[in-house]
Amino acid sequence: MLISKPKFTLALAITFALSGCSVMRSYDDELKQTVDLVVHGQVPQAIQQLDSNNTNNDKDLLYYFEKGTLQRFDNKYKDSVTTWLSADHLVNEWENEAKIRAGAILENLGAVTLNDKTRRYDGHDYEKVMLSTQLALNHLLNGDWDFARTEIKKTHEREAIIAEVRAKETDAIEKESREKGIGTTFKDLNGYPVETLNSPEITSLKNGFQSAFSHYLAGFVYEALGEPSLASAGYRQAIELRPNIKILEDGLANLDSRPRQHKPNETDVLMVVENGVAPSLSSMMIPIPVIYKGLGVIPISFPILHSDSTHTAPPNLVSVDNTNSQSLAMVTSLDAMSKRALKDDMPGMIVRGILRAAVKTASQQALMSSNNSYAMLAGVALNAVNVITESADERTWRTLPSAINVARFSIPTGKHEFSIGSNKKTLDINGAHAVVVARVIGNQVYWSQPVYTAKMPPNVMTTPAPQMIEPVIEPAKSKTIGKKVRPSSNKKRSKK
Repeated sequence: MLISKPKFTLALAITFALSGCSVMRSYDDELKQTVDLVVHGQVPQAIQQLDSNNTNNDKDLLYYFEKGTLQRFDNKYKDSVTTWLSADHLVNEWENEAKIRAGAILENLGAVTLNDKTRRYDGHDYEKVMLSTQLALNHLLNGDWDFARTEIKKTHEREAIIAEVRAKETDAIEKESREKGIGTTFKDLNGYPVETLNSPEITSLKNGFQSAFSHYLAGFVYEALGEPSLASAGYRQAIELRPNIKILEDGLANLDSRPRQHKPNETDVLMVVENGVAPSLSSMMIPIPVIYKGLGVIPISFPILHSDSTHTAPPNLVSVDNTNSQSLAMVTSLDAMSKRALKDDMPGMIVRGILRAAVKTASQQALMSSNNSYAMLAGVALNAVNVITESADERTWRTLPSAINVARFSIPTGKHEFSIGSNKKTLDINGAHAVVVARVIGNQVYWSQPVYTAKMPPNVMTTPAPQMIEPVIEPAKSKTIGKKVRPSSNKKRSKK
């Protein structure tokens, strides 16, 4: 193989240019700084830090994920909605493309030749669903219950799309691995901490993207809007995802009796307490045996999730006016969901990793076996570049909570002092239904004061509204995606 000096120089320039972009970016290091600022109550500074790490005009999905969360901490609900709608637009692009390209797991050449960071970040499945849930919460905090209903409906549809796409992707991975003789069991990765993905809490989850909280919130909103049949479906799905949780079971069991028990000038409060931050991802190199003109071994990186246990202990109680204490039930663990999602994604990562190892080995041996001095020098340089660029994808929505806890109770309409631990906040509670959101990170509690507007639902507890007939999508049982949708005409997003 003969390689001219100009071509060799150009190849190295291109490779190192790639290395200086997203290929070499340490997202985990960036977000550690941002999260630390939030832990110390410095949200404006955290937003500045996030902006300073994302100076390019073409913002990516993660930027909108993180900024929307920080804006909610700052009680800027409308700004947070605007930011998250930008994220939602990008997720919609993925949905439209995925309906057509489902199962096309190997079309990104960079993932096979450099690393998974070269892939456009479309968000983990649980992040896509949680985006709709967080948007629904923001609309509720803004007093826009109809908008919240729209997001909840979108949650059901999004789950159905994800379920269908992942089923096709699993088939494609199995086919690719059979054809190339690649094993896809992550237990075979020598040195990988398989116990982090094999706990009963993780393996018992139905999947890595449906959450009991999302469906319980759906039930609460449908109930508030006078749609008991849809509320029943939401509560039932929440129970299926998280069995034997009393508050979830009571949501369904007491659905018919609550209107009779409701008193005038009383508010049915759903208390949502999010705690901690989502797990971080780090990269671990594992030697992969490759057969190419003999047996060789090349290191390939795989991601490892690390639970964040340093900042926040899970809260057990929320108190109202120092007399009324309510137990908080953990209904959704984003920590467990993210690990289940990684467990389900590992077969695809293994296929791409082994193919990447084969490509790197073949390229390096072809150059090193040449008698051309430039080619041999290129082989040495390529080996160095392979080591430099070999890194697992560390991108993940870090400002999501580690877990979501809920309590539900009725209190007189008006101002009340809420307490979580030693942190207290006076909130104005109004209407027949209200959602209160608090985020506990370290010693900080970020309270969200609901806004009351004319868009709030009437007192349907005592005067039921006419029922709206609408099918409830069961994602796990969905067999079709729907009509084909053309890919978005927007320009393809690039990673820098």
